[in-house]
Amino acid sequence: MALTLGLAACGDGGTEATPAEGGSSAAAPGTIKLGFMGDLTGANAGIVIPPRNGAKLVIDEYNKTNPAVKIELVEYDSQADPSKAVALAQQAIKTDKIVGLIGPAFSGESAQVAPVLEEAKLPSISASATNAALSTNGWKYWHRVLPSDNVQGPGIGDFIATGLAAKNVFVIDDKSEYGKPLADAVKGALEAKSVKLTTDSLDPTESDFSSVVNKVVAAKPDAIFFGGYYAAGGNLLKQLRDKGVKDAKFLSGDGSLDKGLIDGAGAANAEGALVGCPCYIATPDVTDAKVKAFADAYKAAYSADPAIYAAEGYDAATVFVEAIKAGNTTAEKINEFIATVDFAGVSKQVKFEANGEVSAKDIYIYQVKDGAIGLLGKATEAKLG
Repeated sequence: MALTLGLAACGDGGTEATPAEGGSSAAAPGTIKLGFMGDLTGANAGIVIPPRNGAKLVIDEYNKTNPAVKIELVEYDSQADPSKAVALAQQAIKTDKIVGLIGPAFSGESAQVAPVLEEAKLPSISASATNAALSTNGWKYWHRVLPSDNVQGPGIGDFIATGLAAKNVFVIDDKSEYGKPLADAVKGALEAKSVKLTTDSLDPTESDFSSVVNKVVAAKPDAIFFGGYYAAGGNLLKQLRDKGVKDAKFLSGDGSLDKGLIDGAGAANAEGALVGCPCYIATPDVTDAKVKAFADAYKAAYSADPAIYAAEGYDAATVFVEAIKAGNTTAEKINEFIATVDFAGVSKQVKFEANGEVSAKDIYIYQVKDGAIGLLGKATEAKLG
């Protein structure tokens, strides 16, 4: 798979594409539509825009080659609202006639949208939804290009117990379909290593977390894990540090891997915070030629370094592009092609198991240093500097 990337917009021309199953009068001649769905303007859009950008990057490059069948990327801004996401999915199927969907981005909306896509026999690949239960429904058209929380949670838990040697840990969740199971998975890993645990939950729509913070103060933990998104995570970290919880390591999962965590907590409070993720971020100093080519092209396109799930968005879109390049232009044919892919992507080797899970299982640990998020390494190998 070539990684020469460009940004030329597609023009008209080429032969007429085979329409999506059921026919499509919505697509322009010679063009078929893929969707991207996620929170593009809401409180946690910072972890959805990078995968959208990554997906757009590879589709733009494909269209630049002037293929017989071009691709139009249609964006669906769910704002992480499951009910809104379902309505958008119905629009994508019935009106826009997309042949595949990159997303939904978050687990809660994925749980609601996937049955709709399944009934329509429309393939999807999420670049960021991690809830482990998503792959247990027997869906044939659902996929994700990153490991689930059943891999992320134990990976982070083992890092806390072994890498940090923490003996007393406070685990907090945001009661969401993402944060609660992730926190439970971290707890399970810590319990298996006989780590002392205290737990609590918070409502991320509230701004005052003093009830939870006071419990943390009383518990005097070595480390604190928060299962939730960065908007609440940053606020929680600020309130913890303001209350005098200075020495306990603060950790979170992929939902907090955004500079919004630093912005919310304040740079001084966020310094040293640790975030686990089943994602690989192409940092500026990367040496792998393929990853570097992606990082350089991403920065040229968006005037920013790739952030969380940018590489996964690129890889998810690449699966669809490769399917279409191979002559598969209906949803059913594309789904059959997805079952056969096995290629070295930017983020990982891209190959799917029968339940839609990606085969690669690496978890990475990132840390805030000097006001920026940097990679420490794989969770099994990461060491604090």
